[in-house]
Amino acid sequence: MRQQCCRDFATHRRNRLEREGVSTVSEPVQIQPSETAVIRAHGVTPEVQRDLEHRAAKVVDATCPFVTRVQKLAARAASQDRHVVVIGNPDHPEMIGVKGYAPNHAFVVRDAEEVAALPRLKNPLVVSQTTIKAQTFFDAAEAVKRNADGETQVINTICSATRDRQDAARALSTQVDAFYIIGGRHSSNSLKLLAVCQEECPKSFLIETPVEINPEDLNGVKTVGVTAGASTPKWLIDQVVEKLNEIGK
Repeated sequence: MRQQCCRDFATHRRNRLEREGVSTVSEPVQIQPSETAVIRAHGVTPEVQRDLEHRAAKVVDATCPFVTRVQKLAARAASQDRHVVVIGNPDHPEMIGVKGYAPNHAFVVRDAEEVAALPRLKNPLVVSQTTIKAQTFFDAAEAVKRNADGETQVINTICSATRDRQDAARALSTQVDAFYIIGGRHSSNSLKLLAVCQEECPKSFLIETPVEINPEDLNGVKTVGVTAGASTPKWLIDQVVEKLNEIGK
């Protein structure tokens, strides 16, 4: 049932975009010469952007400014022949894009444990995926310092909105009996919010739609917290709150 809900929700989002004349592509070759290409918030590699500019009638760069900052920092460090260590998920689109700005100098690692497997680092720059947990970044940065020759430059590039949302969720999680995080199951910032909430509130759930709320999970619960990932629309948050209010009547 839960998998079906996720598929239905994904189809609903895709259909809404298509009704507005928006489609998604995974490769520049899918772009037609008459079309406008929009680069999503996670950004792309320089090679992909150049390919889009060659193929599309127009390219709109909607890369998040926080991500653009990481890209520029990585490119500058690489131009100085320094190593770049990016703390994040190597498979995440944002990290793939960032690595493209320093392909021969960058390492993407998930945490401090993975830093131990890196070679000795030369005057490294340490930055992060914009949506990771702050403590994960700080621990990994300390591990980089222990594995570096020369000066280590640490720049906290976690999105300020992400930090604020995580801090607020952490504070609220100490005051509620259950917590719902509304966001995609493959969304980095939503998954980090879930992890943050579970630190203080074991009954924390990541959901994509109100249909996924199981009333049995709320047995004995008096207070429920709700937060959402960065891309979750307000109308969906409102639906979840309405559903919870109905269950609580």
